[in-house]
Amino acid sequence: MTSKVVLIVEYNGSEYKGWQSQKYGVPSVQENLEKALEVIADHPVKVICAGRTDSGVHASAQVVHFETDVMRHERAWTLGVNTYLPADISVLAASYVADDFHARFSAISRRYRYVIYSSPLRPAILASGVTWIYKLLDVELMKAAAKCFVGKHDFSSFRAVGCQANTPIRTVLHFDVQQLGQYIVLDVRANAFLHHMIRNFAGVLMSIGAGEEPVSWAKAVLEAKDRTKGGITAPPTGLYFVDAQYPESFNVPVRRLGPHFLPYVEEPFHELQS
Repeated sequence: MTSKVVLIVEYNGSEYKGWQSQKYGVPSVQENLEKALEVIADHPVKVICAGRTDSGVHASAQVVHFETDVMRHERAWTLGVNTYLPADISVLAASYVADDFHARFSAISRRYRYVIYSSPLRPAILASGVTWIYKLLDVELMKAAAKCFVGKHDFSSFRAVGCQANTPIRTVLHFDVQQLGQYIVLDVRANAFLHHMIRNFAGVLMSIGAGEEPVSWAKAVLEAKDRTKGGITAPPTGLYFVDAQYPESFNVPVRRLGPHFLPYVEEPFHELQS
């Protein structure tokens, strides 16, 4: 009898060429996870994730599912699998789910956080987990600019040139900017994202926070529907996949939002009302 298992996976993407398995021995998170699962399952395993991440991008709560014809205690899918994973990938939770669950297609929304370290001097601790900018950023300006991204829009100005999505229309449900000491965190939830969308948001907001562009520039870039008007694509080092939301009936394990080196704060939501 085949069962379906959902996992919550955390990883540091610094040493990987993204989530997805690739040819020619290129290191990926998916390949490492599948190899570890195969040891515990004693059969080949194919995993599907909620949102594929690019080279250098991290996850504090990636949602993954796979099918297996063996029954194992849920601890085998966490503690057991972690024994065979490299130190920068860890399974945080596991549970059995209904057959109609799908990590990608069952998701109602996805959520990312982008962590900026604003300081004249570069960090040595957690350097691969943040994006360092030597300029001091005005967070209030960044908050004001981010408001125009909330809602249903054509985000052509914020998609990568090679983005393969069928449409640039996306609905941003929540966009918050928080400052925690020298860390500035962009917190974005949407029904789906375009390739490099968050990193392009970050590039625009950092230019505004540094005083290089006015707050109104964010709306002008959005309305231009032209990637060439949007400024730089921020580095991948500060980007984290932190959550995917599903109908409660699936009973997907819930984890505290990461990245976990940030101090915990209550989640302020500024989102569309249904």
